[in-house]
Amino acid sequence: MTDPIADYLTRLRNAIQANHRVVEIPASNLKRDITKILFEKGYILNYKFVDEGPQGIIKIALKYDPINKVNAIKKLIRVSTPGLRKYTGYKDMPRVLNGLGIAILSTSKGVMTDKEAREQKVGGEILCYVY
Repeated sequence: MTDPIADYLTRLRNAIQANHRVVEIPASNLKRDITKILFEKGYILNYKFVDEGPQGIIKIALKYDPINKVNAIKKLIRVSTPGLRKYTGYKDMPRVLNGLGIAILSTSKGVMTDKEAREQKVGGEILCYVY
């Protein structure tokens, strides 16, 4: 697999489309950080890190609206790919849906959202957009 982040986002997208409640994803430190951000921002209901096998598994409980049965995540877009990396400084930070969505960045101070990166005045690689 050449792009584990794209695989992570695709597994989430497929689980949402199939109306699954839980999705299991092979773990890595970067995927764990992205999962924590999605939980903190309210895009997923819960998560659990299971240490099985060589690398472990992340179990993610997806968040649905009880009335309309609509998922909290509308879109997951991979921005920076292995073939074309996208970097940004804190002054040129993208605003996703005019601040309603989040951009997840990998910076020198760790994985964080675009708002946190602006506050800390740090730039980095734009991993994905979530809204």
